[in-house]
Amino acid sequence: MQKKNGTYKDLLITIGPALLITIIAFWVASKFIKPAPPNKIIITTGREDGAYFKYAKQYQAILARNDIAVKILPSVGSAENIKRMDENSADIAFVQGGTSVVDNGTELTTLGSLYYEPLWFFYRKKETLNQLTEFKNKKIAIDVEGSGTRTVAMQLIGDNQMDSTVQTLPLGGMAAGQSLLDGQVDAAIMITSPAAEVVQQLLNNDKIALMDFERADAYTRLHRYLSKISLPEGIIDLAKNIPSKETTLIAPTVNLVARNDLHPALVYLLLQAASEIHGHAQLFESEDEFPSPNYNEFPLNEVASRYYKSGAPFLQRYLPFWMATFIDQMKVMLLPLLALLLPLSKIIPPVLRWRTRSRIYRWYEQLKVIDQKSYEENSADDIKKLVAELDEIETEVHKVDIPLSYEDQHYNLRLHLNLVRNNLIQSAVTVQT
Repeated sequence: MQKKNGTYKDLLITIGPALLITIIAFWVASKFIKPAPPNKIIITTGREDGAYFKYAKQYQAILARNDIAVKILPSVGSAENIKRMDENSADIAFVQGGTSVVDNGTELTTLGSLYYEPLWFFYRKKETLNQLTEFKNKKIAIDVEGSGTRTVAMQLIGDNQMDSTVQTLPLGGMAAGQSLLDGQVDAAIMITSPAAEVVQQLLNNDKIALMDFERADAYTRLHRYLSKISLPEGIIDLAKNIPSKETTLIAPTVNLVARNDLHPALVYLLLQAASEIHGHAQLFESEDEFPSPNYNEFPLNEVASRYYKSGAPFLQRYLPFWMATFIDQMKVMLLPLLALLLPLSKIIPPVLRWRTRSRIYRWYEQLKVIDQKSYEENSADDIKKLVAELDEIETEVHKVDIPLSYEDQHYNLRLHLNLVRNNLIQSAVTVQT
């Protein structure tokens, strides 16, 4: 047991400082570990019968595959979504372009634009009209307060200096479409998907016309969030040739907006989901055109910017989300460990070798003194004392456990002990004669 205790003591003395340094390094590194991503996020959308809500359901299903729960909050539109984000009552939101002018100190960023959302200007068909200025002194439905449609519509009305010459009504969706069909309003502006029921209903009604934006280029220059898109002839219904001619529209894009403190791992996961949902070719979008870092009013999220340049991180591409995030957290700990292990792996063996040899060499120092005395003129009592010292050294040597790789030096010491002992025996014989 004493031998093993000696070995453990050597190991402790040799490796102990290295372990202490490693523990300190881990403690320091732990201060820089990113927290794990939350397992629940809140997304604010739009009306429950709208496209935003339907898309949110798809995001909910995709994130559920990675054990992230998504709570969906319906709203009246983009303006309310921004308000919720500012109040920190939601983590992400669908926000229509043109809804907000961002302050420099905003805490909101965009993860990118998701798809074009056309602006449909329907009016009662009496004559073909192509400019907003032709609707002075008319009634126009422009959706309710808090909606993105109303915000953009008021900007366009202001561009044409019609603020005081047009009557706007807070009607949106099916209510706006029915009011137009009933003759309660002269026109209706709506920003929604071409698949929306109200759009299909109005496009297929002979009494309703869709405005062709002849000055689309001007609007897109005035408002960078707007894009010029084309609705091809017959694309809605080839048999009925709806629309009857190619129609130019203007369209903001829908942005996926997040707070700038959203966990980076969730940013990557949301953008991967966005690619899965919005990356396919649609009526106005080409394959892989979205999600896009373009057409944004909010600052582009830094993590999202890296995604558009390099894609998802290597680990998230090939590993389950939880495993990728765990390794990403732990790599902060591994870096200092590797940085320490490399030099320590070179330092510890020489130190351990020195520790082992030093225990043998200290006996050699005593042995050398006894050997030198063995050649002097000694009395029988002196020789007996020297032999006793040798016996004491040999006893101590037998108690020490030496690693196998150093046993040759251990045996050399014992051979040298016997050599000195033989010299002393010869000296004792000489004294007696």
